[in-house]
Amino acid sequence: MYNYLVVGSGLYGAIFAHEAKKHGKSVLVIDKRPNIAGNVYTEKIEGINVHKYGAHIFHTNNKKVWNYITQFAEFNRFTNSPVANYKGELFSLPFNMYTFNKMWGVVTPEEALAKIEQQRKELTNEPRNLEEQAISLVGRDIYEKLIKGYTEKQWGRDCKDLPAFIIKRLPVRLTFDNNYFNALYQGIPIGGYTKMVANLLDGIEVRLNTDYLKHKDELDKLAEKVVYTGPIDAYFGYKLGALEYRSVRFENEVLDKPNFQGNAAVNYTDRETPWTRIIEHKWFEFGKDEDGNDLPKTIISREYSSEWKPGDEPYYPVNDAKNGLLFSEYKKLADAESKVIFGGRLGEYKYYDMDQVIAAVLDCAGRELD
Repeated sequence: MYNYLVVGSGLYGAIFAHEAKKHGKSVLVIDKRPNIAGNVYTEKIEGINVHKYGAHIFHTNNKKVWNYITQFAEFNRFTNSPVANYKGELFSLPFNMYTFNKMWGVVTPEEALAKIEQQRKELTNEPRNLEEQAISLVGRDIYEKLIKGYTEKQWGRDCKDLPAFIIKRLPVRLTFDNNYFNALYQGIPIGGYTKMVANLLDGIEVRLNTDYLKHKDELDKLAEKVVYTGPIDAYFGYKLGALEYRSVRFENEVLDKPNFQGNAAVNYTDRETPWTRIIEHKWFEFGKDEDGNDLPKTIISREYSSEWKPGDEPYYPVNDAKNGLLFSEYKKLADAESKVIFGGRLGEYKYYDMDQVIAAVLDCAGRELD
């Protein structure tokens, strides 16, 4: 009998398994996919590490997390500086002096600030929805060109129908700084995330193509405790109703050219373009293979945002009041399961960045194993 059955080999599951093994515990990791690494899975195609479930750019200000994860991979110095394409006009993100110069021709921070202040004045009431919140923060021009279409595609709803809190704050920089995350530590694991997760799971038994919920009774008998990183509502058979998620669909294309868009991420911010962004994977590793050679081909992924339905991959929890209430009911059920630990983005129905997942699982493992 194992001490722990870990359901899911993404970051949360892999780190918990690693820590448990380090503490002398026996661990079995299962995953319903044919591969390890969950949504951070990277697959090598044409010498390029392709982020199969969307771009994952590691960034953190947490030194403990950085020191921990860099034991399992060396990271490059990739800095996320996305570009916005609005009907063929290109803008720098996040909003900074390059953006304001392109938008209005302003040259100094004072001029940029004056322009934003002037445009914000159109809103006199307390923002009642996302559109009003955005205008109150950055004015109408930036809202119309760089926020409205992208956000509506992402959420599948009109900005007037989205709650204001989704964009409590927008980064506005009155400097020529387009480092999106502004994090002390940032980069991509050299050789891809799958290799990093394989290092975490080194020496641990892993069974792939194994659906926990389909074989729950027999699998539960294999271990004293379960660490479950799947959707919390699915665990309980959706008996209180289904939580809502946004999903993402990817269209991948191998192109017989060395350069498609000259940047890892280009957001398409008009409503008419059906995809939200295009990722060109090779630029996460500066267009070179592991030996430093230029890669002759390139691979792009167009991302389409969609409402989640059963059978789709759930990506982003819809953290509004209605879903929050439903999750709190599931949380009560989860807390009553003494032999199950619920963790990760799906298990906790929480929008987590990778560094937050790592901090959360180290905290959980510390309480559980020490």
